[in-house]
Amino acid sequence: MRSTMIAAVAVTLFAATSFAQVSQTLSINKDNRSITVSATDSAYAMADQAVVNIGYQAYGEDEQSAYAEGSRRSNAISDALAAAHIPADTIESQDQNLQPLNEYELKNLPASLKNMKFRITQSWTVRTTPNDAAHVLDVAVKAGANQSGSIGWEMKDPATLEAAASAKALAHAQAIAARMAEGLHIKVGTLLYASNQPQETVVRPVMAMRAMAAPMAKDVRPLSISNRRVERSSTVFAIFAIE
Repeated sequence: MRSTMIAAVAVTLFAATSFAQVSQTLSINKDNRSITVSATDSAYAMADQAVVNIGYQAYGEDEQSAYAEGSRRSNAISDALAAAHIPADTIESQDQNLQPLNEYELKNLPASLKNMKFRITQSWTVRTTPNDAAHVLDVAVKAGANQSGSIGWEMKDPATLEAAASAKALAHAQAIAARMAEGLHIKVGTLLYASNQPQETVVRPVMAMRAMAAPMAKDVRPLSISNRRVERSSTVFAIFAIE
């Protein structure tokens, strides 16, 4: 019995040390014995939103011709998305750049671009459903978006998945505390304190196409693209009373 009490007090002292920098309002001492546990767990769900990255890269012998080609591609892509009834408020411009090629790039241009001196690029993101991601990509590429393809997979309401991860982590912490208490021949009581730190898991893009010389043929079928699972992790720091 005495060895059990010594072990319990040791747990209390550990809790006091670990918790000292977390809260100034909860008193952890020999009259308020406790067990401190940290646990991490994850929750998963299939993405309900896809962020399709589309863009183009074009060249010109001078600044004016590069800009003219960029304008042609830019408006062709925009018109194609509109004709496909893709809502304008789901399309966001990301970057546009017109600049001269540097000396290294000029020396390493392929034969078909040997006379080119300027490059223009432009990119957008389109937020859509996972089922429509392949369609959006197909429309853009066939209109001249020769630097497209990466897709981000997201949740429209990430808080729901984060809450699920936190709940699993807290249950995990409680199970750990119960096993610790069993080894000390004591019983875990009420939860005195808990904090969580959500951790976003980055989902890698599906693919990224390299620049192509001309738009795709109209009769080519869209790529086969499958939805991706989104994961959120949470680490919970919990303090349980000892009965």
